Amino acid sequence: MVYTRGLGPRAARRGGSIPLSGTIYQRIMNIYFAGSIRGGRNDREIYSQVISLLSNYGVVLTEHLGQDGLSALGETMASEAIYKRDVKWLEEAEIVVAEVSTPSLGVGYEIAKAEAIGKKIICLYRLDSDKRLSAMIDGNKHVTVIKYQSVSDLKEKLVSILGN
Repeated sequence: MVYTRGLGPRAARRGGSIPLSGTIYQRIMNIYFAGSIRGGRNDREIYSQVISLLSNYGVVLTEHLGQDGLSALGETMASEAIYKRDVKWLEEAEIVVAEVSTPSLGVGYEIAKAEAIGKKIICLYRLDSDKRLSAMIDGNKHVTVIKYQSVSDLKEKLVSILGN
């Protein structure tokens, strides 16, 4: 959980506040966004838009997933360093939001890890995807699945789950 002093982003004003020494500290939710990297970057623009939407609710720890410079080759860091960093971010997050329209072994692993450590999980699946949603996601009662047509459609559905 991250705390900020005074007024912060819109997300901070939504969160609870904790008074400390006469100063009000605002709670900001940490959000772990998961999306395909090495499994294909065709949805990068959608990831960028989703990350922008999620940033209204808190700090997106994995905002680099929406950046142009990240290719299907992945990051230049060693795989072990990426693993350790991402597990740390998963542990710090209050919620995991995964875009699952493009199948990815890494995203599946992140979802399973998030479930194992008790995180709230939302999976986003675009209905016009040429891939079927995995039954391991769709049939999991610990995962909230949001099926959407467009990012504007998704925005309305996220508001109903995450708030205004």
